[in-house]
Amino acid sequence: MSNIPSFGVGTFRLKGQAVLDSVRNALDVGYRAVDTAQIYGNEAEVGQAVAASGVPRSDLFVTTKIWTENYARSKLVPSLQESLKKLRTDYVDLTLIHWPAPGNGVELSEYMEALAEAKAQGLTRQIGISNFNIELTKQAMAAVGQGEIATNQIELSPYLQSRKLTAFLKEQGITVTSYMTLAYGKVLQDPVLAQIAEKHQSTVAQVALAWALQLGYVVIPSSTKRENLASNLLARGLKLDMDDMARIAGLERNGREVSPDGLAPVWD
Repeated sequence: MSNIPSFGVGTFRLKGQAVLDSVRNALDVGYRAVDTAQIYGNEAEVGQAVAASGVPRSDLFVTTKIWTENYARSKLVPSLQESLKKLRTDYVDLTLIHWPAPGNGVELSEYMEALAEAKAQGLTRQIGISNFNIELTKQAMAAVGQGEIATNQIELSPYLQSRKLTAFLKEQGITVTSYMTLAYGKVLQDPVLAQIAEKHQSTVAQVALAWALQLGYVVIPSSTKRENLASNLLARGLKLDMDDMARIAGLERNGREVSPDGLAPVWD
């Protein structure tokens, strides 16, 4: 199994000062993992916030993702070197292929081999995938070898539980990283989660995050508010009982928020 911290801060949709503040506050309240991506257009700000934090690089876990236009063998490593410059670091801890993008003209085996090459060159400590279904995960494993894929970062929330895919990943020893665990805030209005939160004197966000953590997933919630960043982190200490977990299991509704045409696979 990979050694990815179970709790990180996400930076999707955050730009400029918002990402600087969010990452600064996150590191300040105790986060040590930061998730970004080439397409987010904020790697430079993430690098700036990390540098200003004074947290030693060896204590941090930084993840970025390769964007589709950089999948060709000739482009992937140079694009990651560019990301490292922006992030002000010699290496990232984890690099993911952002979307399988089946129609974009670069074969899966080509971009997975190029990603493995980036690892061999020491640009990234671990490699993985994001938004891959079971079939494409199998192909990715075949391209780089058993045990090489650290994680599959996928959309998961109480409304989208992807049980078939998560069971497969678990069986393969691939860590599940859950993004949009709060379904863009939709789950925050859920009456069942509200009851569970009241029972534990916690917030609904903490309940949703604790649910994912208890299933063994890594979570990377984002927030621009310092108090929410600190509050989310407390989910690590919240223990849900079997009844809570069963009630949350019942919320499944295949509520997918993101599935861009041309990038997404056929979901399991």
